[in-house]
Amino acid sequence: MMNQREKGEAFRALHRGPLFVMPNPWDAGSARLLAGLGAKALATTSAGFAWTLGRRDGGITREEALRNAAEIAAAVDLPVSGDLENGYGEAPEHAAETIRFAAEAGLVGGSIEDASGDADAPIYEFELSVRRVEAAAKVAHALPFPFTLVARAENFLHGRPDLADTIRRLQAYEAAGADVLFAPGLPDLEAIRKVVAAVSKPLNVVLWQKQSPYTIADLAGAGVQRVSTGGSLARAALSGLRDAALEVLGSGTLTYLDDAITTAEVHRYMPPKQ
Repeated sequence: MMNQREKGEAFRALHRGPLFVMPNPWDAGSARLLAGLGAKALATTSAGFAWTLGRRDGGITREEALRNAAEIAAAVDLPVSGDLENGYGEAPEHAAETIRFAAEAGLVGGSIEDASGDADAPIYEFELSVRRVEAAAKVAHALPFPFTLVARAENFLHGRPDLADTIRRLQAYEAAGADVLFAPGLPDLEAIRKVVAAVSKPLNVVLWQKQSPYTIADLAGAGVQRVSTGGSLARAALSGLRDAALEVLGSGTLTYLDDAITTAEVHRYMPPKQ
């Protein structure tokens, strides 16, 4: 088993190599399965975890998120990064404190976004956003192991499809100490190329669109360093549950069993009884 320093170093090394895919499990069981299937690193998903609690995305507390992250980090011998939303508070001190708690939970990376949660002003003002990243970076880089800080510019997820402002924010977050940059919701490969060209730190792209206009190979060709799955794997799992339930509760046929993963295969990814 790797210790936290070794996981942090392994995670940093992944960002210096070719593009890698970082799946987002929602609990310890999905994390073990993804690790068994060959994932090199994992990240939590606030949306996927919220759904396991019967809530909408954004409906979990910091304590709940960190407990879920700790369970995932303890379940696998892989680097795990955290979806830490906006740091669970507006002040730069909130972002800094959340990074410290994330490290204590066993994570070796985490993201801080500039979405406020306020429908009337969904994105934090520019200067405040930069100070939040600075505060988070100060804590992250003072830890006794490598902690990879991700700064997220959320414009495109909140009705502000302003690429110029998104790039301006990412450039400022890079200067403030972010190790990886992330602008979820970029609409197409051309926008992604423009962001890659505008920054020098690795860019994360999340898989989110139906009928995606690009492939993993396309993203690699555009210079993307890291691809995450966000809540899409959790949605795929829920899609399977929905379709199977509609069949057995509706027509009464049982074809869903034909393609379902077997208990034996699931158990291959889980530890034996203690």
